[in-house]
Amino acid sequence: MLLKIGFGGGCHWCTEAVFQSLIGVHQVDQGWISSTSPFTDFSEAVVVHYNPQKISLHDLIEIHLHTHSSTSNHSHRKKYRSAVYYIFPEHKDQAKASIEQLQDDFEEPIITRVLEFNNFKRNSTEFCNYYLNRKNTPFCRQYIHPKLELLRKKYSKLNKRDF
Repeated sequence: MLLKIGFGGGCHWCTEAVFQSLIGVHQVDQGWISSTSPFTDFSEAVVVHYNPQKISLHDLIEIHLHTHSSTSNHSHRKKYRSAVYYIFPEHKDQAKASIEQLQDDFEEPIITRVLEFNNFKRNSTEFCNYYLNRKNTPFCRQYIHPKLELLRKKYSKLNKRDF
């Protein structure tokens, strides 16, 4: 059985590629997610469809925190909200516990919020699978390649070998 969870933090092209590279992730929908008040504005994000028998929610959250600026409350946070969007109510407490447990990995406080998933708008087809269709573009080389290299080094057991 596949489960779903949303992630936002940085550019959805980067976030999409990170999660597409993981074993146990079957689909990544790229676009914008809104939550409930006061976070009703849409923010760049992805919805990850995953098999919890192959990758845990904790692993997904850990990877998310380490592949975007999860401690930086920069001026673009409205467009790039750092969040875990739970779809299933039982994921709310699990996500909060994972973030609390992972705080020791970071020198600064994690600002990533755990928010209820409200709505999703998919990006246009031409921008979906951005990395898979544009691996050698300057944007991908500058921003996505370093994230994927971090995954290969730190989370090799969770990486798809052919990605």
